[in-house]
Amino acid sequence: MNNHSADSAPPKRTIDVVNASLKRRYASERRFRLMGVTAVALGLLFVALLFTDIIAKGYTAFQQTYIKLPVTFEASLIDPEGSRTPETLARANYLGVLRNSLRAHFPEVSGRRDQRALYQMLSVGAPQQLRDQVLANPDIIGTTQDVWVLVDDDIDMLMKGHIDRSRPETERRVSDQTLAWVDRLESEGRIAKRFNTIFFTHGTSREPELAGIAGALAGSFYTLTLTLLLSFPIGVGAAIYLEEFAPKNRWTDIIEVNINNLAAVPSIVFGLLGLAVFIGLFGVPRSTPLVAALVLTLMTLPTIIISSRAALKSVPPSIREAALGIGASPLQTQFHHVLPLALPGMLTGTIIGMAQALGETAPLLMIGMIAFIVDVPGGFTDMSTVLPVQIYLWADSPERGFVERTSAAIMVLLAFLILMNLAAVMLRRKFERRW
Repeated sequence: MNNHSADSAPPKRTIDVVNASLKRRYASERRFRLMGVTAVALGLLFVALLFTDIIAKGYTAFQQTYIKLPVTFEASLIDPEGSRTPETLARANYLGVLRNSLRAHFPEVSGRRDQRALYQMLSVGAPQQLRDQVLANPDIIGTTQDVWVLVDDDIDMLMKGHIDRSRPETERRVSDQTLAWVDRLESEGRIAKRFNTIFFTHGTSREPELAGIAGALAGSFYTLTLTLLLSFPIGVGAAIYLEEFAPKNRWTDIIEVNINNLAAVPSIVFGLLGLAVFIGLFGVPRSTPLVAALVLTLMTLPTIIISSRAALKSVPPSIREAALGIGASPLQTQFHHVLPLALPGMLTGTIIGMAQALGETAPLLMIGMIAFIVDVPGGFTDMSTVLPVQIYLWADSPERGFVERTSAAIMVLLAFLILMNLAAVMLRRKFERRW
């Protein structure tokens, strides 16, 4: 009887089979969408955490602590002979002027050890501030002026909350006595945080409070400018030749394969090439924007060539045929008709290549851009460094003051990268032609 009932069961209809499979497929699609949304959300979360961490550590670098001191510009220490010549004023004892001003403001500090601790509140760059002020206006000699003087990085970190006051004295870099002096200055309104112009106007330094990114920014500017001047015409010319004029044979196929492969070569290999060829063989000065631009040109050329060829392919063949049909030569067709239409895509690829070059570190380390350069470079052949390498150097420093400057420099670098990518997107949207 059981066999009879089983044999007599009606067969499944085709629509039932289809509906069952549809349910499975819809469920699979929902799971796939959920995984995609989860992956995107996790990526955005990690990016947000990264940016939050960088900003939290680096935003304080855009402020610097200063002490307002009543400074007496004593003629006996600055210009005892009264000559007022720039050479005499530049060699004056401004450190003595500052120490006298500190002792006058803290008359109760008498012992040599205590006075030495008092002097250490000021930055080693504070005398330079007085010198610049006197050279700009020698008439202040013999007068008493309220001057905002740069403090040491430990006092700066204390004012920014990076040093825990509640910890025992032996476990922090600021003594109880110095804390009392800082509290007194704060109650008098003589210590405050101001915008850190030094960060944008000075080169690097071994003292955190004097370290800036001006030298690295200038080096990056010279390097990228020369890289653009070299890579853009070469890359566009190579793309036009390969796409429009080169014969289709085995040699051009080999060239195209090698160009595609070069786009995936690790960047440090280009640094080794620059070290061996440009510096070792041709004698180009190392640690200069010139050799850095040559290396980065080699690295960005594949990106520019590939994007330029894609832009040329996007131009319809009818444009070429129409130009040739009215008597234009092949060269005129390319430069007067095809190239203007493909230029937006070429510029987009070039900007992306420049953004990639701006963030490179490894190839530049190989050609000596890691050198400690204090002065701001003034040309393509001056010793310099670039912003990513400056970040690398500061990240290796143990002082807390360099930690915030590292994060602040990363913020500046990311800002430039975002602006360059936004420029690429805007150029593409403004000039792109859809056929």
